[in-house]
This record gives sequence, C-alpha cells and structure tokens, in this order.
Amino acid sequence: MSSTVASTDTAQSSELSTTISKLKRVLAQEYISFFNPMVDSWYAPDVSFVDPMTSLSGVDSYRGNVDMLAGRTLMGKILFDGAGINLHSVTGGEIIEKNDGSVEIAEVITRWTLRVTAKVLPWKPEAVFSGISVYKLQPGGEEGVTIVGQTDYWDSINIKEGMDPSIPQTQYQTVPKSVAVQDFLGQLQPEGFVAAAAAPELPYLLLRRGDGYELRKYPGYVGIEVPYQRRDYGFGSLGAFATGMNPLAPSIMKVYNDDDADEVKDKMMMWPLQFTSPGEGSSDAPAAPALAVEKAGSGQWKSVSIASQSERIVAVRTFDDAAMGPVVRNADRELRIMLKRDGLAPLEGSEEFVVFAQYDAVHSMGKRRCEVWVELKDGGHPF
Repeated sequence: MSSTVASTDTAQSSELSTTISKLKRVLAQEYISFFNPMVDSWYAPDVSFVDPMTSLSGVDSYRGNVDMLAGRTLMGKILFDGAGINLHSVTGGEIIEKNDGSVEIAEVITRWTLRVTAKVLPWKPEAVFSGISVYKLQPGGEEGVTIVGQTDYWDSINIKEGMDPSIPQTQYQTVPKSVAVQDFLGQLQPEGFVAAAAAPELPYLLLRRGDGYELRKYPGYVGIEVPYQRRDYGFGSLGAFATGMNPLAPSIMKVYNDDDADEVKDKMMMWPLQFTSPGEGSSDAPAAPALAVEKAGSGQWKSVSIASQSERIVAVRTFDDAAMGPVVRNADRELRIMLKRDGLAPLEGSEEFVVFAQYDAVHSMGKRRCEVWVELKDGGHPF
C-alpha cells in the first residue's frame, strides 16, 4: 500500500510532497494527451503495468501498449480508432511522517473513463471502460519520485460488493482474465436494427460504466414539461409547443409510486431545450429561450411550463422492453439494488417516484432505447 524511506528532515518531506504534486500534474497532462508524450523520467525502467487483461513490464512495453490503443503503431492503425480518456480525479500520494522518523508515500489513485472504437469490425463498435489506476511510488530517480507500478481496475468487473467507495484500494479486487475478455468482447457485438433517436441527445460526461448501470454527470439544462395521461398525448403537446425550438432527446418522464393514494400526482414529461456548456463555469441551468417563456402557461399552452435542472450525477440503467409501468418499476428496483451493492447513495426521497427516459419517437421501429434514472446525493458517490 505504500513505500517507506528513512527521513528525519521535515524539509525533505516538504520537498517530497512538492514533487508528488508535480507528478500529479504530469499524470493529468499525460491523460489529456493520451500519453503523447509519455514522460519517461517519472517511470522506473522496469515499471510494471497490470490491468484486467494485460500484464507488462518495462517502459517500452508500457508505451507500446498505449500507442497501439491510440492508433500510433501499425497494428493500432489497423485495429483501433478514436481512443480517448477522460480523467475525473487524481488523489492520494500523501506524505505521512512516522514516529520513528521515517515517512510513507501513499499510492496515487486516478479515476478515468476510456473509449476506443474497434474499426477492424465492419460495424465499428465502441468499447468503453471506466475505473481506477493505482500508482505505486518510490522516492528517488531522475525526478525525485519514481512510478514503479501501475495497476488498473475496471468498474464493470472489479468492484467488490459492500465495500466503502471512499477507500478504492479495498473496494476493487482482481478477477480472472477470462472475465475481462468476456466484458470486452460483449461490447463488440453488433446491436442490430436500432430505432433512430428523436433528436440530438442531451450531452453528459460518463463517469462510470458499472456492472449493469452507468453513472453520468449531466450539465444544467432548461426545458419544457407537461402533465400527461398517455405518453403519445404528451409527445404531441410538447411537439406542437416546441416547433422551431430544436428540443433535445431524451423525453424524461417522472411518475410517482402513488397508485394506491387518495390523491394521485400528475405524471410529468419534460423535453430539454438548452444546456450549460462546460466552458461557461456554472452548474446552474441556462435561461429558457424567449419564445418558450412567451408561450408557456398561456392560452392553448396553459398546461406547458418551463422547468430547469442544475448539474447533477445520475445513475442509469438501460432497458429495451416497452416502457410499461411494471417494466419501468422493475428496472428502477434493479438499479437501486446495484447502487447499494456498489456503495452508492440515491438522493433522499427519490424512492417515491420513478424517472425514465425515452430516446426514440413514440412509434419508432427497431430496438428501442429506454432508461431509468436515479439521481445520487452529494457525497453519495466517489466523484
């Protein structure tokens, strides 16, 4: 879990801490550039790299593996395209001074999401992996601190049930390589005839591709919503209202679990219209389009209102059955079981309703894409 070096000099510990901070910045830059270049001076010549499918030793082997994924080698150019990695956090590396005068260097942990397209296959599937990298450090070397080992874990196969997500070294476990190969190959299967999306999709940052679910960070967005009894009526009302406004997919429905209540709350359907761009530096929803503000709540549009949502992290489970009540509620139950298994906490009160999303038009042909969404509370996830 750590490396120890004798030290009686607090100044030396401070210098070591500064060096580790610099290393974290170097790692962040390597991820952003997809290790182009890889800064060799921070790695031991015999650095070890282990992930669920691969075990390598040495800087050249490490670099060759990354270059292949990035399409910078001949084999990589044949197999892969569009490789990229989103870095979510870099933590750890603390210097701990012990009573005997020595210090410990804690492991550095990164959280990330990797995407790569298998262009060698005619349907060009995209494989997605998210997880953590655990870097083992030792003092010394050209930069003052050296990476001697990196171990990667995937969220989809390596999370241990019931463990604390705030301590990633204990939450993740190794699994047989056959499990990893099956996970990878499963993402390369053709999807068949998929129903066309009704509109461009509301963007999000994928934080985790887990076992049976995803975690996504959605930006703040503003939209329009209407109460409905039948979904096709809701689609018709919002479709007529939003003419010329370029709404986004998905349609987001909220249905309360109050079938046996004396007073049943309205089912609501929302269409996003605009979202806050990452560079705007705000987690709030943007202003609604002037035309939507002018029309909402008056005349024939009396039932249509403006609705906004600030930035949030949402757990998502996909299903392709018809989005009937029992199907949606069962998917919601399954998702909540998975979240508990992986140490994630839904927003308080969210069990009172189900939120589900539909991406295709109401009478689309082909495989449909529907999802249940559960918002996570602040502090209820490691992001």
